[in-house]
Amino acid sequence: MAYKISDECIACGTCIDECPVDAISEGDIYVIDPDLCTDCGSCAEVCPTEAIAPAE
Repeated sequence: MAYKISDECIACGTCIDECPVDAISEGDIYVIDPDLCTDCGSCAEVCPTEAIAPAE
């Protein structure tokens, strides 16, 4: 199951550098491509606002 970024995202860019498969796209709120996400959780571990969690 892929991770998802919530509205709490402040677009700081920290998660992009952590993603080993480049599944995160920039924007006002960053977006994780569920087809590319390997569910590793690296992005969620570094998110300063805890805006990243497993999708339900």
